[in-house]
Amino acid sequence: MRPFKFAFLLLGVSSCVSTKVFNDLELRYAQMKDQRIALEKEQDSLQQSWDRLNDKSNETSLYLKRSRDSVAQAIKEIQSLEKEFTLLKENSDLKIQESIAKNNTLLKQIALKETELQSRGARVDQLEQMIEDQKKALNDLKERLSSALLNYKGKGLTVEQRNGKVYISMENKLLFKSGSWVVEAEGVQALGQLAKVLEKNPEITVLIEGHTDNVPFTSKGALESNWDLSTKRATAVVQILLKNKQILPQNLTAAGRSEYVPIAPNSSAEGRAANRRIEVVLSPSLDEITTLLEANNE
Repeated sequence: MRPFKFAFLLLGVSSCVSTKVFNDLELRYAQMKDQRIALEKEQDSLQQSWDRLNDKSNETSLYLKRSRDSVAQAIKEIQSLEKEFTLLKENSDLKIQESIAKNNTLLKQIALKETELQSRGARVDQLEQMIEDQKKALNDLKERLSSALLNYKGKGLTVEQRNGKVYISMENKLLFKSGSWVVEAEGVQALGQLAKVLEKNPEITVLIEGHTDNVPFTSKGALESNWDLSTKRATAVVQILLKNKQILPQNLTAAGRSEYVPIAPNSSAEGRAANRRIEVVLSPSLDEITTLLEANNE
């Protein structure tokens, strides 16, 4: 609806409603604005959480390198101890009795080193296997999603894996009409297929991000800005996914990103269309890896 038509309609409606109704509407508008601010703060908190997870992943890689170096150093120490033990055995009979106590001590040290080395090596192997299993699980998830959403690939939907996560991008032409946050019928079908895959992966956390282009937003009724629109669209997608009762609500997070994370230049119509999108980010749980790292650091 064009701005002057909306203003005319608003003038007509406002002249017909009581002051109480108008005040109620004004209060509801303020509440929605507070909700938007709260969602923005929640988005910042989520970003910090993801940054911490990325830092933890980097710590894991560093730990693996240090562990390998430690294993190599331990092997050198064992070899040195074994050489010393061999030299002691070759000493004269006069020094045998004197050396027995020292030899026994060295043997105990060797046994302790070997036990420690085996234990550490086993933990390193376990950690590497967990990381490899996680990569395989993510790849399998991507393949299942690609298969489930195959019919929508030519309609602004892509599925890709990067940075240890699976990203599903849906252009707004598949989901929403211009300026609307009501999911269209075809979009509902696509999200229904997505939900069927998610219900079989309850350990996956799901972040739904709304994105817009950089065209300045003209206020329309309940909408105030591109921030508001992107947030409402992300929330609408969450509500569609939750229609599948097997989806765990605590695994879903909605966030509005407005125009500030573009994937294409906004200088062309095609670029702006690509930027108007919903991104669904699927992340595996890092709890087991974190627990193992903490155990290794004790």
